Amino acid sequence: MDAELRQKHRKMWATGDYPSMVETFLLPLGPRLIAACGIGPGMRVLDVAAGTGNASIPAAKSGAQVTASDLTPELLEAGRKRAQAEGVELEWVEADAEGLPFDDGSFDVVMSSIGAMFAPHHQDVADQLVRVCKPGGTIGMLNWTPEGMIGALFRAMGPFAPPPPPGGRPPPLWGSEDHVRDLFGDRVELHTLERELLEIKAFKRPRDYGEHFKAKYGPTIAARANAERDGREGELDVALNAFCDKWNLGTDDDARFEQEYLVVVGTRH
Repeated sequence: MDAELRQKHRKMWATGDYPSMVETFLLPLGPRLIAACGIGPGMRVLDVAAGTGNASIPAAKSGAQVTASDLTPELLEAGRKRAQAEGVELEWVEADAEGLPFDDGSFDVVMSSIGAMFAPHHQDVADQLVRVCKPGGTIGMLNWTPEGMIGALFRAMGPFAPPPPPGGRPPPLWGSEDHVRDLFGDRVELHTLERELLEIKAFKRPRDYGEHFKAKYGPTIAARANAERDGREGELDVALNAFCDKWNLGTDDDARFEQEYLVVVGTRH
């Protein structure tokens, strides 16, 4: 992506408190991806759009040689602190998922846990994941699905969010099996395309989920700031409240949500 767009994305993901969101309910996803990719000792692993290392740190704990790359320095810094606290060493590199600064075929495993899906130009990302993976290596991803809760969240925020960049596509498309097949084509033999659910019980009341996103999640903060400029922040709040009420599978005093994601694992030809 170009320099101006890259800066906008960095700013968006540095806004709020994404590291605490990871700690609140996203931690199970990292180990799930490590298991799906079969990561173990001695493997050279690249985590693309690694954020705070939710997948990178468990991969390093398995004995792999891990490089964690992300566009946002603030997230990498939070990841470094997490890794230090957990006593593991890995490399942290500032990098754009649409133009990775690594040589062709550098890694045994190239993975991304709900990260690379948020870069706007999907084909560029897929091309980069394939390029830096060695022939016979593994490409693995976890991506929120269009039909699941996060797909619905992005549809709810859509009317209030800033317009997407030229050529940009909705992040949850990465959770569509057909879309993933189209992006990788015959370059990757996809042997796992499975939908799974992340259960979330971190919030007492359903609408606490929406408040959490408004306070901590960059895309929601950006949508609300845009809505405020148009005098529509009240409409967005109503939309988010309705979203939380609809997706709550628990009670009014004991909320429970399920976020669907697609597990993608394939072998690079």
